Amino acid sequence: MGRLFGTDGVRGVANEDLTAEMALGLSVAAAHVLAEAGTFEGHRPVAVVGRDPRASGEFLEAAVVAGLASAGVDVLRVGVLPTPAVAYLTGSLGADLGVMLSASHNPMPDNGVKFFARGGHKLADELEDRIESRYREHASGEPWDRPTGAGVGRVRDYDEGFDNYVAHLVGVLPNRLDGLKVVIDGAHGAAARVSPEAFARAGAEVVVTLGTEPDGLNINDECGSTHLDGLRAAVAAHGADLGVAHDGDADRCLAVDADGNEIDGDQILAVLGLAMKEAGTLRGGTVVATVMSNLGFKLAMKREGVELVQTAVGDRYVLEEMKRNGFSLGGEQSGHVIVLDHATTGDGTLTGLLLAARVAATGRTLTDLASVMERLPQVLVNVRDVDKSRVGTSAELATAVQEAERELGETGRVLLRSSGTEPLVRVMVEAPELDVARDVADRLADAVKRSLG
Repeated sequence: MGRLFGTDGVRGVANEDLTAEMALGLSVAAAHVLAEAGTFEGHRPVAVVGRDPRASGEFLEAAVVAGLASAGVDVLRVGVLPTPAVAYLTGSLGADLGVMLSASHNPMPDNGVKFFARGGHKLADELEDRIESRYREHASGEPWDRPTGAGVGRVRDYDEGFDNYVAHLVGVLPNRLDGLKVVIDGAHGAAARVSPEAFARAGAEVVVTLGTEPDGLNINDECGSTHLDGLRAAVAAHGADLGVAHDGDADRCLAVDADGNEIDGDQILAVLGLAMKEAGTLRGGTVVATVMSNLGFKLAMKREGVELVQTAVGDRYVLEEMKRNGFSLGGEQSGHVIVLDHATTGDGTLTGLLLAARVAATGRTLTDLASVMERLPQVLVNVRDVDKSRVGTSAELATAVQEAERELGETGRVLLRSSGTEPLVRVMVEAPELDVARDVADRLADAVKRSLG
């Protein structure tokens, strides 16, 4: 039986893989494990619970709230808010636990459960393992120790969460955004209200919004950070300075410049990294990124005198490295950007605001700012219906990778990895020319199918 927790919580098709019973059981298990770890000692425990707008989030939220309250945890229900908002409120309210219900950029039928520890930080792997173990023990018949009477948790809505979070975002900006015209795509997700409100309060003219009418079924549907065509068209049509796009739970941000060019997470990190270096807030003179970062980003940081530390794929690993060594900026090409002075996790709205603030402060276009790095052609192929657990053990696949690396030499690179959130293997190839990268990636994808199919 595989591990329930992936790189970003427990995910699956809602009501099929991730059921109400599982959500309830995981919540009770989390309460018990944290109590045993001493987190609740000396006080009545409190949890913050939020969700994205998916229809399944309604019943899963009810299950999580019921599980926590049945374990003696008081619950502050903040409703539909971004993942980083739940993390922020968990920390700012002094809560013992945060729970977010979302499957981020995944399609609508999926959902997920993500836990935050006190302070709004992601749970350590060891705690997740203990929660999973306790959940499985209960599922096999082990009874819970349940409080009664006044010992059960109380539940109330915390409607102030929206304003508190938006005020925090605007309050940490180094300068206002007056004079900027911005288009926002909220992916019909958790940022649908938050992001336009934050940009407007910061002084930007939000000329139009896309993906800001969630109905529970349309999250990530041809919109948001995974579908930028609509944003490109809107930026051009309205003469905007830039556009920002979030994913379903708004822990990501990608951007579009005035010419319609995509500005990915690597470029955003480059722009913010140099801004923070200039301001003296880039601790250690270092940016943390993953092995998926474009080689062009690595070359640009070296040229600009910024150290680059690379980690395994997953924002949790970026965050671990940042916390371990006291670094202040890190992120992923996908648009997860962590500014540790102001957030404990990737925050798409904060990222977009800081990017816009740099444009406003310098008077330079986003196109000009992002030109600090040149992206080498990169091709990513997702190979489905294969046994992703065998990526590191197939001799045939290892030989195919070695042959591709020899072919590319020092001018490119190859990366194969199993997805931590989806049932597939990712094949990534970089090369000086797009046709070469595409040809090598297609051949490796075929090798993955043959070897792991």
